[in-house]
This record gives sequence, structure tokens and C-alpha cells, in this order.
Amino acid sequence: MSPFIKTLLHLLRTHLLALALLTAFRLVLLTAIAPDLTPDASGRYDLYAMALLRGLWFDNVVCCAVMLPAVLVVGVSAVSGWWHRRTLRGLHLWLGITYALIFAASAANIPYFLYFTKILNASIWNWAEYGTTTLGMLFGEASYYIYMGLFALATALMAWWLHRSYVRHHAAWVRQRGLSVQQRLAMAGVSLALGGLCLFGVRGRMGYNPIKVSAAYFCQSTLLNNLGVNPMFCLLSSTFDDLRPENRTLHLLPSQQAVRGAQQLLGRQGMPGLSPLAREVKPEGQPTGQNVVMILMESMSAKLMARFGHTGRLTPFLDSLYTQSLAFSNCYSSGNHTNHGLYASLYAFPSIMFRNAMKGSNIPRYDGLPTALQQAGYRTLFFMTHESQYDNMNAFFRTNGYDEVYAQEDYPRSARVNNFGVSDGFLFSYALPVLRRKAASGKPFFATLLTISNHPPYVVPEAFARRAATPEEQIVAYADDCLREFITAALREPWGRNTLFVLVGDHGKLVGKPEGELPESYNHVPLLFFGRGITPQERTDFVGQIDIAPTVLGLLRLPYVQHDFGIDALREQRPAIFYSADKTIAARNDSALFVYSVEHNRTWCYDLHHNQCTPARNPRDAAFTRLRHYVFTMLQAAESLVQQGYTTRSPHAPSSRSTEPRS
Repeated sequence: MSPFIKTLLHLLRTHLLALALLTAFRLVLLTAIAPDLTPDASGRYDLYAMALLRGLWFDNVVCCAVMLPAVLVVGVSAVSGWWHRRTLRGLHLWLGITYALIFAASAANIPYFLYFTKILNASIWNWAEYGTTTLGMLFGEASYYIYMGLFALATALMAWWLHRSYVRHHAAWVRQRGLSVQQRLAMAGVSLALGGLCLFGVRGRMGYNPIKVSAAYFCQSTLLNNLGVNPMFCLLSSTFDDLRPENRTLHLLPSQQAVRGAQQLLGRQGMPGLSPLAREVKPEGQPTGQNVVMILMESMSAKLMARFGHTGRLTPFLDSLYTQSLAFSNCYSSGNHTNHGLYASLYAFPSIMFRNAMKGSNIPRYDGLPTALQQAGYRTLFFMTHESQYDNMNAFFRTNGYDEVYAQEDYPRSARVNNFGVSDGFLFSYALPVLRRKAASGKPFFATLLTISNHPPYVVPEAFARRAATPEEQIVAYADDCLREFITAALREPWGRNTLFVLVGDHGKLVGKPEGELPESYNHVPLLFFGRGITPQERTDFVGQIDIAPTVLGLLRLPYVQHDFGIDALREQRPAIFYSADKTIAARNDSALFVYSVEHNRTWCYDLHHNQCTPARNPRDAAFTRLRHYVFTMLQAAESLVQQGYTTRSPHAPSSRSTEPRS
């Protein structure tokens, strides 16, 4: 058998081995998500098989992309008669490196999917610049080790196979000599035919468009639909999509139409020279002069609280405080990453999918709660657990209303528990004396504290190791206890009795089984206002993080010029709330949920009754049309105003953007 045929057979066997290993990764993921499948999908082996077959389809697309240059190299070498050992070595090096990267994506996808219910996508590139933090997260969480082991095993097996083949074939490559014209033409024909098959495999289908992620969707189960997508395919396609000029800005509606729609929905006329949404707010009465402490609780889904049905009693303090507060039972985070929660809660602009509005070397300027309080004479402080450069926080916050930023650089090295810095307990204990000193100055202060403990890698103190069955629940109990200690200590201070406390989840996390394409627990977060002058009550109005800043300023009775998307939740009401999670957007009211994938141009409609979410019987109902109009209008208007620089009263150029999720 000629070296040409032997090498082609070797490439075919390598291709099949790669498909088998990628299927093994998918089976591991299926095993991990099986307990979370909804009843209509659980135990449906026909659906499992369909998901695996679609996964094999996508895996073949990726593997054909790897094989295409290999086939061409073999064909050129054969036709030219230039068979050299170094060519074969380079061919195997190409296969080894590319498959190692594909296996790395498949291994990383498993914990990523279990956390986000999303396939690995372009948002991970935003972790690249935080090398030590990212490595600390990966190697600091013990549950990730099994996936690292799977990657190492698959890579080692492929490396062994390639080395074995090299040893067997390299001598034959050297011996090939004296080919006839007919042989060369035959080999050229075979090479072109196989190259064409590889090109067809990369394209993935016969239709007008090549294969897209939407081809993996075949049933009502979000988990099984995503199971069929190859992580490397999703990562590369989303990366290239983000680089395309038309995808750098959101295009849901014509911008002018969206801005006019937002004016109508918010009841705004705008102010010339400021913003189409600008208005002057003049509350009745004298300002209260209260301090403000806002705590953004990492990954604190409302579904973790007993008030919203959790049976594990993980948050006894938060549940108790809820009954003593002005609490909103229908509050939703703007996005599903920390930077989204900060951006929306502090500056009342909605996050636009997975974009990080705080990043960029040209720091964007925003008016919001920090700037309004700073202008009112407040001392403004921001406390975080990690390094100040994370998510560009130090530069962004100091540019937009914060006088002081406290971060990992300010804490002793001995206090750091992982690459995200210090624990919640240390953060709160550090902040208390700082706030005491600020209060002694006689000026009111606004302090924002961003917690982190409820984020992998979980560092659970021994005292909480038996509070719940899993580290994911144990750390929630610890985070709740840290809140208890801080609030209790603060209320003993003279300044604490003259402080408005605001507690909100920065975003949620998956709790229980996903009930639809965008699980509610990702965005449903607790929102509590507690302190002097607050009458305890539970409000069922739909509100979002974008409504926190106007509501706080209303409670403080401070006048200001507003040109954002928030409302004062005590004086206005929304017909629905809208939010996003990566490239999925949604709007809901008390009876309907509209979900739309911007990336795949796909819609899901759900009926909401008695805390149950079911696929809509009539997706064309007017209720879903109104929700679609609401979320499209608000997000497109936000895109337009940000692009035009309508984010501050100070004249400036439109802000530059990049994307960077944290969690």
C-alpha cells in the first residue's frame, strides 16, 4: 500500500478517534445535566440520542476544519513527490495542537454550561487579561479538577495515537520515489475529492447558509438543545460574529423609532441639549440627609431565599430582613454578570446582552447615583474584594462619581482566600471602621459594597461546612451570615441608625431545574430597602436594577436631572420588566414571558400561571407582541443613547465599548 493511501487512512482513523473523544465529553455533560432535565425531557432516551447525533454533526464540522489543511498537505506532498519526514512531523504537530485546543474547549464547557446553562462563547475572551485571577479560579475550585483530568486524558490519548502513527509511517514517506504521471493525477483527484468532502463537512449542510448554532435546537428542552452544540464551534462562531461590523451595535429596531418609543413608554419628552429622556426631578420635602449603604450580593438569586420557595433555610437573615424592609418581590437583574449589575444599579442604564459598558481605554462617562450623591455633598466610596483593575472598575468608578475605591491592594496579603481576593467577612469588617471615620466628618456618605464569596472557587469556612449538603449551598449560608454580622454591627453605630440600606443581587444563578430557555433564577434577585423612615411592606410591582438609583434618590428627596431608563418605583410603575443574559433578551409581566435569542433570531413564548412557566398555547397572542415591543424598544433606545453620548450632562464623545463578563 502506498504512503499516500496509508496516510489518508491514518487521517480518517484520527478523525474518527477525535469524534469518539468529543462524544465522550458530551456524554459526561449529559450525565451532569440529567438530574436537571424537566419532566418532559427526563428519561427520554430518544431525545438524548437526537442531541448526541446533532452533537456528532457539529463535532464533524470542527474536525473537518482540522482535516482540510491536513488533506491538502498530504495531496501536495504526494503529487509533487516531496515526501519528507519533517512534513509528516509538522502534520502531526498541527493535529496534536488543534485537537488539544478543541478538547480544552470541550472540557471547559462542562463547568461553564453547568454554571451559565450556555455553551462556551466569546465572553470567555474577557477573562484572558486577568491571567492570575482566572487561573486562580480554575485551580482553586476542586470540582473543576475532574474536567481538567478529562482534558489531560483525551489529549494524552490523541498524542499517543499520533506518535504511534508517526513511528509506523515515517519510513514509508522517505521511500516514496518515481511516481508516474498517471499516479500523480490519480492522487491529485483523490486529494481534491477528499478536500471537497472536508469543505462540505465544514459547511455542514446543503442549504443556502452554512450550519449555525440554531441547527442544534430540536425540542423544548434548553439543556438538550444546547447539548448538541460543539463548544469550539460556538466559541469561534460567536467570536467572529462579534468582530463583524454589523454586530458591534444592536439592531433590533431603527434607532429613532426606538427612542420615540422609549419616550412614550417612560412618559418623557426630553430636554434640549441633554437627552431625549432627560427630565428634572424635584421631590417634595427637605432632603433626609441619610447615609446610603448599597450591597450588591454576588450571585444571590431570589430563588435561594425561603420567601421564594427554597427549602434549605440558607438565608435566615435575609429572609428576616425582608419582612422588615420595603421589599420588591418582582425585581430582575439587568444581565447575568456582575458588571451588568453594577452598571444598571448605579447608573440606571440597561445592560446590552454580554457587553461590559465599563471597559475600554477611553473611559465612558455616566451620570447616576454616585454622581448625584457626590454633587449633593456625599462622600462616595466603593469596596470590592478583588484587585481594583478588575473589569476596569477603578478607572470607571473614579471617573463616574466615586471618591474612593477600596480593593485587594488595600488589604493584607494574608486576608486573601483566592484569586478573587478576600472573603465577604473580611470585606465587611474592613469597611466598618472606614465608614465610622467618614461618618465622624459630619458629611453623609454613600458606600457600595460588592461581595464575592458566592462565586467559584468557593471557600467555605469550617463552621458552615455542615450547614448544607453542597459547597454551593454552604457558601450561600456563609454569605447570609456575613450580611447579618455587618448589618447588626452597623445598626449599633450612630451612623447606622441614620442610614438607608439597599440590598440587591448583582445577578442570579441557576437554582433548581431550568423551566425554559432563560431560567428565571438567573435574573430574579432580591431587592430590599431598609432603614429609618422605611415602612415595611412587600411590593409586587415589576422593577429592575435600573430602577434602584431613581428610587434611592426619591427616598432621600434629592433633586436631580435624570436622563436614564430608571423609574422611581414608589411613584411610577412599569407595565413589564426587561432584561438579558448574554445574547438572550427577555420581557415579562405577571402572565407572560417573551424570550428572544439575538444571536439565533429565535423566539420563545411562555405562559405564567401560579409560579409555573409553560410554553405558550398561543405565541401570537397580543401579550407577547407587547412584551417584544417593550424589550426591543428599551434596549435599542439604550444602544442609541449610549452611542450618541447621552449618558451624562457633561459633553463628551460617544463611549467606546468592549465586552467582559465576570461570573
